[in-house]
Amino acid sequence: MTFVMGPALLFCPADRPERFQKAAERSDAVIIDLEDAVAAPDKQRARGAILAQLGSTGEGPELDPSRTIIRINPAGTEDFEKDLHCLTHTPYRTVMLAKTENAGQLRALEGFHVIALCETAAGILNAPAIAAAPNVVALMWGAEDLLASLGGTSSRKDDGGYRAVALHARSSVLLAAGAFGKEAVDAVYVNIPDLEGLGAEARDAVASGFSSKACIHPSQVAVVRGAYAPTEADVAAARQLLDAAHASGSGVFQYDGKMIDGPILKHAESTIRRAGAST
Repeated sequence: MTFVMGPALLFCPADRPERFQKAAERSDAVIIDLEDAVAAPDKQRARGAILAQLGSTGEGPELDPSRTIIRINPAGTEDFEKDLHCLTHTPYRTVMLAKTENAGQLRALEGFHVIALCETAAGILNAPAIAAAPNVVALMWGAEDLLASLGGTSSRKDDGGYRAVALHARSSVLLAAGAFGKEAVDAVYVNIPDLEGLGAEARDAVASGFSSKACIHPSQVAVVRGAYAPTEADVAAARQLLDAAHASGSGVFQYDGKMIDGPILKHAESTIRRAGAST
């Protein structure tokens, strides 16, 4: 199973069906959120909204299943069971499991493509085992829930940068995903007006190896897309480098005064892939 959605994933509350289509149109994939974005008394109505948008004729969903993710409530809760019951009556088979903490929780989601959201201490420490689960297609990490689970008050310092524990969690999830060939999704940037800060963080996500980044507001989508889309000059340089590698016929060669080997060529290949995804 391969996760190909992205790079800009946009959250939308499941109890706001009037926003579903707009969110889908403005992003690369929409995350319909049945967890934190919906108050407890409204969760059943939110599930009803997901079912209702299938249409009375039952001919097909309004949202494209290949570009739709449903964030469900944590395993072991009553709402988790109700979410699963709801999804059995829909074509949606990509879910984001909130507060994933161990690989055993993934067994109940057999038949679904799972984005495991690691946002507690247990989830971060168990990220490698979670990534190894066969139905997991991607890992995402969450900063604020993690710090709350530790008894902290904020994931960021006064200058806007992440605290050390958050950076450790971010790296741990990225490494676990990479070790098992799964994609990694970077956490949301909660300071909505700070598009400059978002841009810097998204560019770091690209350089670090995250395949996509989650957004909480439509204004963030263009910034994330911009960070992931290489410039024409970047693409041209990557193609020239790959052509030179093909012409050299050797594993290591000199190009533009620099030694070129496998890892550098992989960076160039990544640039070409991102260019294709952004067109």
